Amino acid sequence: MAKQLSNILIGVGILEQKGSLDKKIEKICFDSREADSHALFVAMKGTQVDGHDFISIVLKNGAKVIVCEDLPDDFPNDATILKVKDSHEALGIIASNFYDRPSGKLKLVGVTGTNGKTTIVHLLHSLFTGLGYQSGMLSTIGNLIHDKKIQATHTTPDPVSINKLLKQMLEEGCSHCFIEVSSHAIDQKRIAGLNFAGGIFTNITHDHLDYHKTFAAYLSSKKEFFDQLPAEAFALVNKDDKNGPVMLQNTKATGHTYALKSNAEFKGKILENQFEGLNMMIGKQEAWFQLSGVFNAYNLMAVYATAVLLGENATEVLAKLSQIKGAEGRMDFMRTDDGIMAIVDYAHTPDALKNILETINEVRTGSEELITVVGTGGDRDRTKRPVMARTAASLSTKVIFTSDNPRSENPDAIIEDMVKGVEGVDYKKILSISKRDEAIKTACMLVKPGDIILVAGKGHEKYQDIKGVKHPFDDKEKLREYLNLRKEGN
Repeated sequence: MAKQLSNILIGVGILEQKGSLDKKIEKICFDSREADSHALFVAMKGTQVDGHDFISIVLKNGAKVIVCEDLPDDFPNDATILKVKDSHEALGIIASNFYDRPSGKLKLVGVTGTNGKTTIVHLLHSLFTGLGYQSGMLSTIGNLIHDKKIQATHTTPDPVSINKLLKQMLEEGCSHCFIEVSSHAIDQKRIAGLNFAGGIFTNITHDHLDYHKTFAAYLSSKKEFFDQLPAEAFALVNKDDKNGPVMLQNTKATGHTYALKSNAEFKGKILENQFEGLNMMIGKQEAWFQLSGVFNAYNLMAVYATAVLLGENATEVLAKLSQIKGAEGRMDFMRTDDGIMAIVDYAHTPDALKNILETINEVRTGSEELITVVGTGGDRDRTKRPVMARTAASLSTKVIFTSDNPRSENPDAIIEDMVKGVEGVDYKKILSISKRDEAIKTACMLVKPGDIILVAGKGHEKYQDIKGVKHPFDDKEKLREYLNLRKEGN
C-alpha cells in the first residue's frame, strides 16, 4: 500500500525540512538493509548502532525520504530529509499513521511491571476469547491473532511490527488486543503513537539494572507509560506494591486499584492454595482457578478487574476465568507415576524466583525434598546473580547452579558470581554443573518419589543462547526425558 508522505507525518514534530512532502511511501523501515526507493527510512540512535551512520548507504540504495535527528552534510536533490527531536518517537507516530492508526480502532490494553506481564496478557486473551470476542495478544511467549501464532522476538515488538500486527488484527475482526509493555519498550519509545484503552501495573522489583543503571530510572520508565495514557483510558495498579499508587500520580487516565492485603476497589482473598489451583474470594464471590501461588492470585485479580473495567459482567468473567490454565512455562508442572512433581518456570529475577519457591513451600508438606535447578543470564545485570543464588539456596533442599543463557560470558564465571551470595549454612545444599542438560539430568537422578524439582529461568524458551548461537533446548522436554529414564532404572 502506498501512502502520501504528508499524511503519515501528522503529529510528528518536524524541526527542519529539506525537500518535498509530495511523495508516495510504500514501507517504513529503520534497518538500512530494508531501505529502497519505496521506503521512508528512520535513522535512530541505538545502544549499539547509530542509524545515522547508514544514511549515505540508504541514499545510494535509492531511498528518497529520511527522518533523522542530525541532518546529513550531503544528499541528492530529489531526496526529502526531515529533522526531528527524537527519531524513536517519530517512528512510532509514523508507523501508526502509515497503518491508519489501528490502536485507536480496538481496545488496546498494556501490561507493565517486573513480573506477571506474560501471565496476565495470556489470561486476558484467553478470557476474552472465551467471552466470545476476537482478540489479539502481543507477548513474550508469542503474538496471537485469534489462535494463530506469530513468533515473538522481543517482549514488546518494534513500532512498525506492532502497528502492522494491530492492522492485521483489525482486518481479521479483532475488537481487543492485550500487550506486554516492557521497560525497554517504554524507554525506547516503541509504544509511541499507540492509543491505549487501559494500562495495568503489576509490581516493580530488582530487574534490568544493566540497562536502566538505577532503580529510580527503572521506576521512571514504568511511570512514563501511565503518564502518557489518555484521559478516556483506565490505569489499574496493584495497591499492595508501594509503587502502585506512584503510577497513578500525574496520569490523565482514571485510576483503579486491586489488592489482596490493602483496601482496594477490587479486593481478593486466598481461601486455599494448592499445586492444582487457587480457591479465592473476589469481592463477594467465591471461585476456583487453575493457577497456584500468591503471585498468580495477584495476576487473577488484575485480569478480573480489567475485564470489569472493559464492561464485562463480573459473574461471567469469574466463570470463564476459572476454566483457563496458566501460560506456557509459568508454574508449568507435571507429575510422574511415582509422585514426583516437576515444575518449569520462567522466573529469572530475584522476586520471581522467590515467589515461585515460596509458592512451592506453601503447598508442600515439608517431608518432600525441593531440588532447584537455576542459573542467571550472561551479559545482563550481574548484581542479581548472588541475590538469586541466595534465594534459591535458602528456600530449597538442594540447589544445582547451572547456565541459563550465558550469551558471550563463561558459564562457570556466572556461577562463581552466584555462589558468592550463598549463606554459609546453605553451602552444603549446592552443586555447580555448568551444562544445563547435565544439571537437569542430575536433578532427575537425585529426586525420590514424592519430591519436587523446579527448573527455573527459561520457562517457555526453546533454546539456549551460547556465544551468539541459539541452540535448541527445552527444559520441559529434558525433564520428561530424564524422569522417564529414571523410572526405567537407567
